[in-house]
Amino acid sequence: MLLGIIAFLVLFTLPIWYSQITGDADAEPVREKPEGHCVESADYMRANHMDLLDTWRNEVVRGADRAYYPSDKQYLNDGEPWDKSLTDTCLEQCHTNKSDFCDACHSYVDVRPDCWDCHNIVEGD
Repeated sequence: MLLGIIAFLVLFTLPIWYSQITGDADAEPVREKPEGHCVESADYMRANHMDLLDTWRNEVVRGADRAYYPSDKQYLNDGEPWDKSLTDTCLEQCHTNKSDFCDACHSYVDVRPDCWDCHNIVEGD
């Protein structure tokens, strides 16, 4: 019985030990702080960016609605609405290094978004 419990604990904790031994345990990423401001507050984006991007995709593709008006007017783009675009708004204007920003965070939380199935980002040399 004791041997069974030990075997269970070893198997249950094996991923933790493996990542520690091999060095695959990711350190929390350091995120770049872009100049200016985002389309919403940092707290909102941290919690809801995937829902926002999913909504943008649906509204642009299905309704040709490209203008995003933030919930708080202080986040307008110099008084104008933002363009609902992952590549032109998020990656072009703010988070210009996809590997250091998007990929580092997604790797840290072990999430595999399907954004890149359609959005092909060519990293600089």
